[in-house]
Amino acid sequence: MDLMDSLKSAIGGGNQQNDLISIIMSLIGGEGGINNLIGQFASKGLGDVINSWVGTGKNLPISGDQLKGVLGDGTIKNLASKLGMDSNALLGQLSNLLPQAVDKLTPGGKVPEGDIMSKGMDLLGGLLGNK
Repeated sequence: MDLMDSLKSAIGGGNQQNDLISIIMSLIGGEGGINNLIGQFASKGLGDVINSWVGTGKNLPISGDQLKGVLGDGTIKNLASKLGMDSNALLGQLSNLLPQAVDKLTPGGKVPEGDIMSKGMDLLGGLLGNK
């Protein structure tokens, strides 16, 4: 199953789907890009987890609590509010989808150079336009 199928299956349809995909892409492609996200994980003792997503082996799982520890409670509450969903539901979605997205956006186990946001949007294709 590719990234688009995984995201569609896990999220469902509608505007919330588009918003959640946008949030995932902003986490990966935001200020400092994926290297910043890797740094955040490493600073919280979870460098091995995100490095497994970047690498070519099996992706290590992450719990909602671990993800909240990396991203911060305020960030999670803000994002959940924007999506109109419970923080725990958002963490459940993100803990499933973020590893897949990082894995697919780091082919060959390497962080791509350049604009990862554009690459991610290219990878996701027309998914954001589908409702």
